[in-house]
Amino acid sequence: MRVVAGQLRELTQPDLAFARQIGCAGVGVNKPDLDSPAWVAFLNKQFTAAAGPRAPTRRWSALDLAQMRAAVEAHGLKLDCIEGVPRNLLDKAMLGLPGAEEQIEDFKATLRAMGQAGIGVLGYNWIPDGVWRTAKAAHGRGGALITAYDDGIGQRVATGTLPPRDEAQMWANWEAFITAVLPVAEAVGVRLSLHPDDPPVPVLDGVARIFRNEAAFGRAMAFADSPNHGICFCTGTFAEVGAEAMMTALRRFARAGRIHYVHLRSITGELPRFAEAFIDEGAVDPVAVLRELLDAGFDGFVMDDHVPHVVDDTVWGHRSRAHATGTIAGILRALRAENRRTTP
Repeated sequence: MRVVAGQLRELTQPDLAFARQIGCAGVGVNKPDLDSPAWVAFLNKQFTAAAGPRAPTRRWSALDLAQMRAAVEAHGLKLDCIEGVPRNLLDKAMLGLPGAEEQIEDFKATLRAMGQAGIGVLGYNWIPDGVWRTAKAAHGRGGALITAYDDGIGQRVATGTLPPRDEAQMWANWEAFITAVLPVAEAVGVRLSLHPDDPPVPVLDGVARIFRNEAAFGRAMAFADSPNHGICFCTGTFAEVGAEAMMTALRRFARAGRIHYVHLRSITGELPRFAEAFIDEGAVDPVAVLRELLDAGFDGFVMDDHVPHVVDDTVWGHRSRAHATGTIAGILRALRAENRRTTP
């Protein structure tokens, strides 16, 4: 098990240096925008030739990904995973709209490119309207800015931008998707890691949220029963329906070897109302989580996620992420030392 820095989107030299300085072994890149001005400018500094205009990226090329991996490895880090493609590159497949087949073909091409570039994990979700919060500037411990969700509000509002879809339709769309893409992932040696719906309520904005509990993930793992298909286990999202339920699911899927990596974060409360929290407070016990992973022989990676915004922090959250990463690393070191003392 190793600790990595998460939720980087536009890789920069200072961010990568920071991840290494706080002791991370690698990084996870979250829905990288390869057309972003920051990333293009970074690459242009490395080459004398003018980049010229660039068409919007629908699928990532092996060269794009190899350049990203090289930038990470130059800092002594590993590019452990890419967490998802931008939502508008998979929304038609999720909703079963015209153009779904084209998006699936683009997704397959991205998998092949990842295989060629030697990047082994692609996280994904099945949430066409994204993560929902009804408050994005609530106050947590010491006045830190946190996000929160109240289902009483969430069920009253709607964007009006998505066609309604029930559970049967969303399951059918996912089954068609995973049936098409999993053989490609297996062929190129890339693992697909499914993230739970956040918040895990039955429906939002007229669209069913199907990956919201242990039973749903049991069904998904049985349907796509392959070492190349597993779970991005988000402790916070699973705990939004209860901390005990989260630990039960963690124990089941960790011992079955179906967890590829972990988002380790905490919350206060549970549905119908919850809020983000620092990793050392709230409903999630990081000591119990990491102990369970060690006992199960988990050999993937753990990263922070959804950190509160502390005083004078950056948009990415350097200060808060240093606190979360240091907490995770310290607990893991203590548990390993404990295991060495008690092992005959």
